[in-house]
Amino acid sequence: MELDWLLAPPLPEAVPRQQVLYRRLREAVLTGRLPSGTRLPASRGLAATLGIARNTVLFAYEQLVAEGCLIADRQGTRVAELPAAARASPRAVPALHVPQVLSARASAAVRREPAGDDEALPFSPGVPDFGAFPFRAWRACLERAWRDAGWRQLGYAAHGGDPSLRAALAAHLGSARGLAVDAAQILITSGTQAALDLCARLLADHRDTVWVENPGYLAARVAFGLAGLQVHDVAVDAEGLAAGADDWQRQRPRLIMVTPSHQYPTGRVMSLPRRFALIERARAAGAWIIEDDYDSEFRRGGPAPPALFGLQADAPVVHAGTFSKTLYPGLRLGYLVLPRPIAADFIHAAALATRAGQGIEQRALADFIERGHYTTHMRRMRARYSSRQAALRAALQQAFGPGLALSGGEAGLHLVMWLPDELDDTGVAARAAQLGLGVRALSAYTRPPVRCNGLVLGYGNLDEGAVEGAVARLKRAVGG
Repeated sequence: MELDWLLAPPLPEAVPRQQVLYRRLREAVLTGRLPSGTRLPASRGLAATLGIARNTVLFAYEQLVAEGCLIADRQGTRVAELPAAARASPRAVPALHVPQVLSARASAAVRREPAGDDEALPFSPGVPDFGAFPFRAWRACLERAWRDAGWRQLGYAAHGGDPSLRAALAAHLGSARGLAVDAAQILITSGTQAALDLCARLLADHRDTVWVENPGYLAARVAFGLAGLQVHDVAVDAEGLAAGADDWQRQRPRLIMVTPSHQYPTGRVMSLPRRFALIERARAAGAWIIEDDYDSEFRRGGPAPPALFGLQADAPVVHAGTFSKTLYPGLRLGYLVLPRPIAADFIHAAALATRAGQGIEQRALADFIERGHYTTHMRRMRARYSSRQAALRAALQQAFGPGLALSGGEAGLHLVMWLPDELDDTGVAARAAQLGLGVRALSAYTRPPVRCNGLVLGYGNLDEGAVEGAVARLKRAVGG
């Protein structure tokens, strides 16, 4: 039998020959090129024919026998009898479309929401300065956590999260955000997405209405849609979420998702009168407010505005925070601060809905906060990001002149650069990507009838020495 085609060129680069032989034999069996019952050469003979080691042939044969493609017995090695469906050529199998393999909700999310690019390119929003991370202090906390680890840290995390982290976080939120809370009100989550998913499932029922800001945080819209909620977009103005009478009457909410201290992505801050009004209207409607306080730690020019959670003792507010921006995204730790009346039941239900992990990291983070490293790091990064934003503003002003319009610099790690109507922000973002920039089009965060035209420019990972070069590339993308 002529089988020299099994290793005929071209061979895939960097793929071991045993894998190439296995894959080509398997394809030949599944496509019928080697029909059922075909007797294959002995391993020594095939190895000699192909000029390879016998172990290479043995690996392929043994793997295919284990998968049921081949049969090996006293009569030798031969192709197994396979059902017709398994014999179909891969080219003959119709392509699967997303709606055939995902739920309708997931399919809609895949079609409508672009996936974020994880590369830390210049101007990528939401990416902190990894080079300034206090590795030595964090490593020491991790080493202590591992040294003192017990069964609890190696198994699923305690309900609600590690007690030491919940206590340390309650103390930190009291001093940093003025929240008078205790550890029993805090639930540690695997980041903001997990927190939003829990709120959607535990505070609302299927097909309830959730309000999101427009423009707003895309991942929140996805999380709520996948949970089976009806997403209603509410426009944002200079004072934050601007719900009108029609919104309250025709789209009565069960959940209201807001970023009041630094609206994402526009950077606008919700005024104090509107905060009180929102709480009152939500209470009257029987709705819960989810307050995403994602980057208030990086407030410049004074303390952050008061959190919705602490404005009234009985406010129907759940406060969400994350360590993705303040430390690093891969840590995957966030938290919810819950009103006392629902805290115990919410945490118990969350334990039934999911199994939390990262016990070692939670214990290390508690140690990191208790030793003052977290506060010190925040103080250093506020100064660093403030200086970095100033350098970016100066470079943008120099490049684009007096007509430049910027917003969103009160806090956080990004600015919005507004574009004139004749420039398409989607096209500009595409050209910027070709130049190695992580710029995002502001219009991608909106839903009709709202139309915003601008660029979201992250500067957290943009070293001051690289600002001018990045802005020069941005100007080329804009067409200046």
